[in-house]
Amino acid sequence: MGFPSVEERQALIDLANEARRRAYAPYSNYRVGAALRTKSGRIFTGVNVENAAYPDSICAERVAVFKAVSEGERDFEAVAVVTDNGGAPCGSCRQVLAEFGLDTVVLIADQDGRLTQETTVGGLLPGAFQPYHLGK
Repeated sequence: MGFPSVEERQALIDLANEARRRAYAPYSNYRVGAALRTKSGRIFTGVNVENAAYPDSICAERVAVFKAVSEGERDFEAVAVVTDNGGAPCGSCRQVLAEFGLDTVVLIADQDGRLTQETTVGGLLPGAFQPYHLGK
């Protein structure tokens, strides 16, 4: 089926932006929302959740991935990430997304829902460490 249309892309961005409003970011005030669409068509949202012990915080993208995996989904089609200013996923999120495929479309948008960048996980993380590198 694929993920071709502008309308589908905007709908995923809108879901991420709606999720962003539920972020728990009392320290940075940098709210992030993500919406991950699986190849089966299911959508999982995530928000960043900060913690006073900063290393215990988690990013929206990883929340969405972990929710999907916990529900048995591992084949991802696209992820939309929305921040105030169209910031890109961090390195940890890029690596977690890479675990499930470098061809996943990544849509990055600002708080007004404007697409600021479209790429793939592979485009965000060239030379990604992949499961085959473990030499099993």
